[in-house]
Amino acid sequence: MFASFFPSPKKFFLSAVAWFFVSLLLWYGLFDEMAAQFSLMREALPTEEGLRPPFLNPDKVWLYQYIVLVTVLFCVVWFFIDRNRWYWWAVCGSAVILLVTYFQVQLGVYINSWYGDFYDMIQLALSEQGVSKITSEQFYGKLLTLLFILVPNILVLVVFSFFTSHYVFRWRTAMNEYYMKFWDSLRTIEGAAQRVQEDTMRFAGIVEGLGSSFISSIMTLIAFMPLLWTLSKEITELPLIGAVNGSLVFIALLSAAFGTVLLAAVGYRLPGLEFKNQKVEAAYRKELVYGEDDAGRAGPPTVVELFGDVRKNYFKLYFNYLYFNIFRYAYLQGASFIPLIALGPTFVAGAITFGIYQQINQAFSKVENSFQFLVNSWTTIVELMSIFKRLKAFESVIDHETMGSTTDVILGSR
Repeated sequence: MFASFFPSPKKFFLSAVAWFFVSLLLWYGLFDEMAAQFSLMREALPTEEGLRPPFLNPDKVWLYQYIVLVTVLFCVVWFFIDRNRWYWWAVCGSAVILLVTYFQVQLGVYINSWYGDFYDMIQLALSEQGVSKITSEQFYGKLLTLLFILVPNILVLVVFSFFTSHYVFRWRTAMNEYYMKFWDSLRTIEGAAQRVQEDTMRFAGIVEGLGSSFISSIMTLIAFMPLLWTLSKEITELPLIGAVNGSLVFIALLSAAFGTVLLAAVGYRLPGLEFKNQKVEAAYRKELVYGEDDAGRAGPPTVVELFGDVRKNYFKLYFNYLYFNIFRYAYLQGASFIPLIALGPTFVAGAITFGIYQQINQAFSKVENSFQFLVNSWTTIVELMSIFKRLKAFESVIDHETMGSTTDVILGSR
């Protein structure tokens, strides 16, 4: 699954994690204060009616340069360490996905700040009915600032979606070619055609999607947790608890941890049922395919029995998803009221403006959603686990064959 696409997968992913922490240490220990010497933007853009984007200043541009530089260095090193056929897509393509994800998170930080200023302006405009305290130029100028950011971002997202589609297909191609080398041994396995044709496609797509979401969640936490911690200073106290430093961060963490444990407990049977579901579907489909060429196959007794297995497993799956979704939707609906409950004493005391509330609400949602990665992705993870089980069983035949032959070259590349 991974060795067919990535060079030396274990070393590659471990080195990526190690390089991430090394880059963090180098940044905060050495390069953080060097914007004046190396930033491509030597002077900040002039401020006009507060329209200057906060992510375009010398310090931020130097940070972006550094991130691009360490990413390129990682790719260059792997070009010489272990460059396989899929290097440009597996290594460089993954780097592009990470970079675009990072800049999307940075854009989210800016939009959060923009909402705070914008809703403070709205509150000012509505503070006295019939009395205008802002001008049309201020109002539309503020909207225009966001438009200048969002329109290019839409184009980036369109191109990025096109790129990731090709990335996923290249990964699928790599797995397909790898498995087809052993087709003579694999063809007798139940559902072999489905695993090569469908499971490879779904595995590559789900891993790319989940991987991007996970990295985005980590980056969002890095970007928004300090902001939420700072905004927590605006909170006077929590209901029943009182004043707590960084209160909103702890609430988001506890809420997400509770939801993750809850859904993991009620959904532990789902991966096994999904795996069994694919087995009974494959057996039913295989008999129907045989029946297309052989009039003696796919007779009513056999088809009824096979479809009965399909129906039985689906009904089990539906029942398990029934009580799983009861807890899932109850938790998600309840979690949406947590920030309102936490901010109750602050609202009553009139301690914050509408703009600050919007910033708190946006930042809290970002942090909580990042902590809720497993909650929000649980059904997708269940599907991935079932696909992984099928492909792992598939690959066990390949491993058995290569262990007993002289084709260890293939395993050596893993």
